[in-house]
Amino acid sequence: MKITVVGLGYVGLSLAALLSKIHAVTAYDINKRRVDQINKRECPLDDNGLLEIFKVPDIKLNATIKSEVAFKDPELVIICTPTNYNIETNEFDTSSVRSVIENVIKSISSVPIFIKSTVPVGFTKKMKDKYKTEDIYYSPEFLREGSAVKDNQYPSRIIIGGNTKNAKKFAEILLGVTVGNDQNVPLEFMDPTEAEAVKLFSNTYLAMRIAYFNELDTYCEMNDLNTEKVIKGIGYDPRIGNYYNNPSFGYGGYCLPKDTQQLLKNYNKVPNKIIEAIVAANTTRKNHIADQIIKMKPNIVGVFRLVMKEGSDNFRESSVQGVMKRIKSKGIKVIVYEPKLKNDKFFESLVYKNLNDFIKDSDVIIANRFSEQLTSAKHKIYTRDLFGEN
Repeated sequence: MKITVVGLGYVGLSLAALLSKIHAVTAYDINKRRVDQINKRECPLDDNGLLEIFKVPDIKLNATIKSEVAFKDPELVIICTPTNYNIETNEFDTSSVRSVIENVIKSISSVPIFIKSTVPVGFTKKMKDKYKTEDIYYSPEFLREGSAVKDNQYPSRIIIGGNTKNAKKFAEILLGVTVGNDQNVPLEFMDPTEAEAVKLFSNTYLAMRIAYFNELDTYCEMNDLNTEKVIKGIGYDPRIGNYYNNPSFGYGGYCLPKDTQQLLKNYNKVPNKIIEAIVAANTTRKNHIADQIIKMKPNIVGVFRLVMKEGSDNFRESSVQGVMKRIKSKGIKVIVYEPKLKNDKFFESLVYKNLNDFIKDSDVIIANRFSEQLTSAKHKIYTRDLFGEN
């Protein structure tokens, strides 16, 4: 099958690469450098699964920046463009998704379009109504940065917003890239609006769990209790479990902050307290972490890594950045150690490439996640990482 994938971030590129082992895939993006890298089989993202696929000599993957090439004659289009949260409109910026849908419909008389980008609840229905077609679908992704290929191969579930012949065909395509063509993967067909809700409520629940254990940690820290023992003690209850419970500086990354805000926006006329609290809790946590650092009265605070978590090359909305801003607002100098960053400065903070120099020049080092690289400087480290997990 000839498939066009639009948007080559973690979601789009991981899916395009996997599909190209079976199908003829055209990967479309406006980033020329990324397109050139893909055509040279140079992996532009930090994902071991992608690196392995790019070593396969006969994958059928062609990247392009030309829409006329991307939309020439595909049998199926998958949209994976970014939908950043617009703080002015207080909702997702879906302009890239809208643009692709319009371009596809103008270029091709009839082709099924599957949206993987995260969108507001009700978006897909609006597009179907606008273009008077049943062939626009929503299928949420549940990938983690750094393991996007693996998560496509071993999905927790596959959700398809639609129940037509084309919807079922797309489910078969997604099952086809799982390891062993796993037919036991939970598969649900539903209304696209329900599928959109699944995505936002899933990520908001994850954010809630992070916020819960962070507030538990704040309580323990301020009352001189052993957070680790408290968390382990409650985790033995199988209804709670000992997982996804490692305290942090707050939930971050590309998805959770914006998805929780969008869901809150969708609750505009719906009574709620918890959803609002989940959003507010992240600000409260960053304020607390910053206050703890400021109390130490350091002259120079070192930030160890900007990336959201180990195995990621993404700085977007990482929680430590919010802590940085609060510390700097008090006139405290902040320096950064981030080997993934090519620039010499990050928001006016000096970026160190040499870890030893960074450690030497820092009075206090804050680390959202502890690393063995910091073992020699444990006396300088402030972290809430208890279990060494992301």
